[in-house]
Amino acid sequence: MTLNVSVIGLGYLGATHAVAMSKLGHNVIGIEPFQSKIDSLQSGHAGFFEPGLDEELKNQIASGRLTFKTAHDESSRNVDVHFICVGTPQLNGSLAADTSYLYSAIRDLAPFLTETSVVAGKSTVPVGTAALLTKELKELTGFEFPNLAWNPEFLREGTALEDSLNPDRLVAGVTNKISEQKLREVFAPMIERGIPFIVTDLATAELVKSAANAFLATKISFINAMAEIAEVSGADASQLAEAIGYDERIGNKFLRNGVGFGGGCLPKDIRALMARAEELGVGESVAYLKEIDKINLRRRDRVVNLLTEELGTLANKKILILGAAFKPDSDDIRDSPALEISLMIQRAGAEAIVHDPIALPGVNKKHPELSTEQDLAEAFNGVDAVVLATEWQEYRKLEPATIAGIANKFIIDGRNVLDVAKWQQAGFKVLALGKTITN
Repeated sequence: MTLNVSVIGLGYLGATHAVAMSKLGHNVIGIEPFQSKIDSLQSGHAGFFEPGLDEELKNQIASGRLTFKTAHDESSRNVDVHFICVGTPQLNGSLAADTSYLYSAIRDLAPFLTETSVVAGKSTVPVGTAALLTKELKELTGFEFPNLAWNPEFLREGTALEDSLNPDRLVAGVTNKISEQKLREVFAPMIERGIPFIVTDLATAELVKSAANAFLATKISFINAMAEIAEVSGADASQLAEAIGYDERIGNKFLRNGVGFGGGCLPKDIRALMARAEELGVGESVAYLKEIDKINLRRRDRVVNLLTEELGTLANKKILILGAAFKPDSDDIRDSPALEISLMIQRAGAEAIVHDPIALPGVNKKHPELSTEQDLAEAFNGVDAVVLATEWQEYRKLEPATIAGIANKFIIDGRNVLDVAKWQQAGFKVLALGKTITN
C-alpha cells in the first residue's frame, strides 16, 4: 500500500528516513526550513557522509516519490503520517535534552492537521515528552488530538540506511488503533519480512531508545573499566572480552575496549536520561551512568598519559592522530574521542596532526587550531608518536614496514585493531589500551 508521508527535519535521521520511506514505495515530502539544505538534497547530496545514502537519494528523487519543501502547504493536509525527525541536542550548561525543535515543528505542522492525521515522533526525547506534546497539539488545533505516536529510531552511523530498511525491531508507541494501524501500513513491507513490530504506550516507546543506549554505554564502559585493571595487573583486556563474550548472557558485541564511545547520540542520550530521572525524582536509579560517563572520558586521558610517559613531555612534540570521526564510515566529529584526544594533546603543548579519510573538512571548520593532513603517507613525516583513534579500514591495513619519516617509532593502538607482531617486527613500540606490549 502506497501512503503519503512527510518527514519533518532532514538532518541525519530525517534524510535517511525520507529515503527509506520512498524506497519502501511511499510518496514522501521532506520538510526542512533551510533552502541551502533543500538545494543540497535536490542535487543528490545529503550533506553528511553515510555510505550508499547519496546514491539512493538520487534514485528516489528520480523515481518521483521523494520531493522536498521548506515549509508545509496545502499538500500536507493529504499526508497519512507525519514523521518528526528534528534534533534534540544537549542543552548548553545542562545534561538535559533541548526539545525546542520539537515544539517548533509541532507549531508549524498544527495548522494542517485534521482529527484523522497521524503524527509519529522519531526523535530521541525524555520520557513524558509525548504527553506534553499532546497537550500542546490540543491548544494549537482546538480539538483533542488522539493520534500522536512515537516510533523511535535505532540507526547506527555507517549503516544508517540498512538499519532503516532492515531494523532489528519496530517500536510503535500509540494511544489508539488508528495510529497503530497507520504505522502498520507504513512499515508493512518490513513486517511482512518478519521484522518484529512491538506496540507499546507512548512513555515506553520514548524510553526504549534511551534505555538501549544506556545499556550499550554500560557495556562499552564495563570493558574499559576492566581494561584499567588489566593495564596495571598484566592481564589482557582483549582476551578477557573474548572469554566472557562466549557467555550467552553477555555476548561479545560491543565488548571491546579502547578510547571509548562518542558521537551525537550515545553521550547526550545517557546524560539526558540522567537529567530526566532526576526530574522524576528517581535519579538514584541511573546514578551509575555518571560513572559510566566518567570511565568513558578517562580513556581519552589515558592516551595522553601514555604519550607523556613515553615522550617525557608533550611540549614541542609532533603527534599524528589517525582519525577524527567518532567512528569509521562517518564524518561525524561530535563528541569524538579521537578529536578530543587531538585537542588535549594540543593543549599540552604538542602539535597534533590529524588525519581522517572523510572528516577533515569538519575539523578544519570547527577547530582551525589543529593541523590536518589529507595525505596519509605524508602525515607520518617527522612525527614523534602516532595514535590510532578511529578504526578506519585503511589504518587497519597499514603496512608498518613501508612507513617512513617517523622520528620515534612509537604508536598507541587506541582501538586494538593492529597486528601488533607485524608492527613490532618493523621496529615499532606498540602500546595498546587494555594491555601494554613492548619490544
